[in-house]
Amino acid sequence: MSHSWKSYSLGCCGGVKRSEKKRRSATNKLAASPEDLPFTLAGSSLCAFTFAELKAATENFSNRNFIGSGGFGPVYKGFVDGKLRPELQEQEVAVKYLDKEGFQGHREWLAEVIFLGQLRHPNLVKLIGYCCEKEHRMLVYEYMARGSLESQLFNNLLLSLPWLKRLKIAVEAAKGLAFLHEAEKPVIYGDFKASNILLDSDYVAKLSDFGLAKDAPQGDATHITTRVMGTHGYAAPEYILTGHLTTRSDVYSFGVVLLELLTGRRCVDRTRRVREQNLVDWVKPYLKKPEKLNRVIDPNLEFHDSMEGPRRAALVAYQCLRSNPKSRPHMREVVQALEPLLDIKDGPIGPFVFTIYVDDSIEDDVEKIDRHCRHKKRFPKSAIYAEIALHRKKNGWYTKSLTDQQSSPNHCGE
Repeated sequence: MSHSWKSYSLGCCGGVKRSEKKRRSATNKLAASPEDLPFTLAGSSLCAFTFAELKAATENFSNRNFIGSGGFGPVYKGFVDGKLRPELQEQEVAVKYLDKEGFQGHREWLAEVIFLGQLRHPNLVKLIGYCCEKEHRMLVYEYMARGSLESQLFNNLLLSLPWLKRLKIAVEAAKGLAFLHEAEKPVIYGDFKASNILLDSDYVAKLSDFGLAKDAPQGDATHITTRVMGTHGYAAPEYILTGHLTTRSDVYSFGVVLLELLTGRRCVDRTRRVREQNLVDWVKPYLKKPEKLNRVIDPNLEFHDSMEGPRRAALVAYQCLRSNPKSRPHMREVVQALEPLLDIKDGPIGPFVFTIYVDDSIEDDVEKIDRHCRHKKRFPKSAIYAEIALHRKKNGWYTKSLTDQQSSPNHCGE
């Protein structure tokens, strides 16, 4: 790729809107003080919901409104309008209910309220409000109809995301990270992964789950030191080894997600062959070799004559995954490198999907023929497929004669 990593204006991130009130830099000071939330969030538009209000919005947290669950706890679909609160617009919402037995706790809940309560950007999920009543801790977000990128990329068996849609998601997620890294008080996201990228009905990507977000170091400080958390496979190697966290740690995680988009594979998959279980270790040697890149590209993507878009994206991923954190690009540079690729129209397209209705008896015959063809391709020299047939005589010796080709029709397209 001829592109060099160079700086450019913040305008590339587009539509940035910041809170007038500065965010406090040390969320841990408030971890045990829910009463301080109204003061901390003064000037924000967040609603402080009661437990009864959210119980009504989710129909008593009914099973039919259950969306899913994660380290935070269960998530329910709900509905709010002016009847619940006069200032609320009529809209669907997602309500995350903190599980007291889960992996995250009050501190992570509080961090999410504070960060998302005072940061606004088109590629950050919008936090509408929260609940902090007795032992109940909940977060209320805008509803994202398409769910997570993880679900769309790995669990959607009927339709594979086409390349340009994958690239658009990568660009928008990169813009979200770039905004965080260059905010008035920079933020390290800390847990960038496919399951934390949510998609609305138009596949607009937005970052969610700020439970592990940290204020970035300022002044002479080069990093912050923290207990190693995050998700295996996405975390930067230097963070795992030393606990040193920087914005370049997020850049590495972005590179991992970009690989997932290129290959259609999870970053860690124990069901694969041993050498392919860790996506970065397996794919990284191919990223700078355009002639070999097709070996690792998602086979569900079909291509036109050129792979220029994926090749350039692979080079961006390679830069993000460099072992030396200082050698990785800034996220604003990643945006500048990826966004022009959206204009390359000769890249891959999504596969044509159609349905064939087959009679059960015919389907059994087709399956037998398919197994026969696969075996023939794997063992072409087998005597089963030879034109010479061997016949055993009474004395134990074999004679050979030509087989009748008419009796064995060719179904393998040869």
